[in-house]
Amino acid sequence: KSRETADPAAHPSPRPAATKHQDEATSKKKLCVKAAKEHSIPKDLSKVLENKVMEKVLDLSYVKLSVVEMTCSGDADSEGIVSKSVSSHSDLIPGVYEGGLKIWECTFDLLDYFSEAEIEFTNKTVLDLGCGAGLLGIAALRGKADRVHFQDYNSTVIDEITLPNVVANCINGGSRMGSGEDRKASKPPSKRPRKAEGSPDMLNKCRFFSGEWSQVSQLLLSSTKAFSKYDIILTSETIYNTDYYSALHDTLAQLLDKNGLVYLASKVHYFGVGGGIYLFKKFIEEKNVFRTSMVKTIDQGLQRCIMEIAFKDSC
Repeated sequence: KSRETADPAAHPSPRPAATKHQDEATSKKKLCVKAAKEHSIPKDLSKVLENKVMEKVLDLSYVKLSVVEMTCSGDADSEGIVSKSVSSHSDLIPGVYEGGLKIWECTFDLLDYFSEAEIEFTNKTVLDLGCGAGLLGIAALRGKADRVHFQDYNSTVIDEITLPNVVANCINGGSRMGSGEDRKASKPPSKRPRKAEGSPDMLNKCRFFSGEWSQVSQLLLSSTKAFSKYDIILTSETIYNTDYYSALHDTLAQLLDKNGLVYLASKVHYFGVGGGIYLFKKFIEEKNVFRTSMVKTIDQGLQRCIMEIAFKDSC
């Protein structure tokens, strides 16, 4: 099951008559907000890649999920999301696990678009929002971004997927990412765990956060550490659930620089969870804070889009 074919049973809608139960559910939902946490980068980078098997796509290294599923347990998965995802055969358990273990299709659309549109990351501050594997943020790092921050709902995803991916790509160098053709002709995945060696300079540009969007925004904006708003926010397949639209919109409004840009990749519609690109576009228009532009449409299979978002009063 995936965000485009999610089991409706995993997202039950209350019956119209059950007003009391709906109010209780809403009350509980408000209480179940995952707190924000910043994840430190271990000094011993070899530990980050221990027991990890890496694969490669678009010249970017990423952790092989099946190995994580076999080896990740106990303290390494304090949220229990790996076992819950495997046992329920689901890539999405709302409020528990929000899909960050898997690399979603629109991520590759956005990576391709970076090359096609020659998106400039040099000296920019970038946020990979709902990062999962972190490939978008890694592409920005390789594009010589000044700072890149990674955020995912689940702390297990940051520790077991995102951070290892960033470390693997930083220590193996490379200043340019590949094109769409590279994906088709990519080399067979390496079966050996990578040894961490080389300069960690790129890692010094990175920070890692887990937690619900509003909580992460609050953590950043109230932090004693120096924080400047983001020139570019990258996000892929984060608008599958309409319940999250308000939190996402507010997060973009709070964290984006006044002249910044958001690049959002999404399917036109997510069956079973009800979200989609045009619903979110309408939501944005009603809020009257941002302007939007559809910069690319992909018609292969279920239609997908890339939307650029900027403040209405930006330059």
